[in-house]
Amino acid sequence: METIEEFCPAKVNLFLAVTGRRADGFHELISVMAPLDVGDCLRIRLAPAGETRLSCSDPSLPCDERNLVWQAVAAFRRRHPYPEAVQVDLEKRVPVGAGLGGGSSDAAGLLRGLNRMLGSPLGPADLSALAASLGSDCPFFLHPAPALVRGRGERISPLPETVCARLRGKRLLLIKPSFSISTAWAYGAMAQAPEGYGSAEAAEARLAAWMSGVEPLSSLLFNQMESVVYRKYIPLPVLKDRLEREAGVPVLLSGSGSTLFALVEDAAQRDLAEEVAREALGAAGWVVEGRLV
Repeated sequence: METIEEFCPAKVNLFLAVTGRRADGFHELISVMAPLDVGDCLRIRLAPAGETRLSCSDPSLPCDERNLVWQAVAAFRRRHPYPEAVQVDLEKRVPVGAGLGGGSSDAAGLLRGLNRMLGSPLGPADLSALAASLGSDCPFFLHPAPALVRGRGERISPLPETVCARLRGKRLLLIKPSFSISTAWAYGAMAQAPEGYGSAEAAEARLAAWMSGVEPLSSLLFNQMESVVYRKYIPLPVLKDRLEREAGVPVLLSGSGSTLFALVEDAAQRDLAEEVAREALGAAGWVVEGRLV
């Protein structure tokens, strides 16, 4: 059986404004998302017959219809029936509930890989619609590149190359405590406090000014969700404060968390930030360096 591999990158939200709740229950977002060189790996095979099989290196993850990769296989088969059985091995490197889009990236990687193995029966528009049916972040991961994301996540505008060049290669220290945060909980908490929503006009103006200027990446960093997340998960703002004071690095929550990321300029700054993070989190923390791609 032919086996293909798909790298499924994590992402960070360098900018995230939540401007209101939509009639369909989703939220309106304006975000700058960028993929990382850190991610999961899918190995996909087609067998002549049999059932869908999914295995995962993380024993805590279900390998049945509760898994987004499994759901992606089923959704593809409904859209384009095929006789072969799909067998997938998922090497999980991105923590669950981290705000890094790991599950969404895995699902998009499955759609990409399976479509290629079957001779590309689905075009870009079909794949995008299929990805959007699986999750708001999934369309971004079909062609992961720095992008301005609007709507519930389905409206994706690649950033100009001049802007991408300002991001590419930037070093980040990804820092996740032992706990995870439910995205559904975070948006539900925002809906309970609608005064926390931002202005779409202000967000667009801020983005336009940054993209047309030469300000450093640190001046772009913003996440509207920090206010609701930090009220419940107190260790996160405490750790952010320590990192900014003791390591001198800009720090932001990615998505709904629980991962914080710190911009680090060099190995010395990375080592200092990592020392602070590991001291605060202990052995249960996840601390990994990554770069924007």
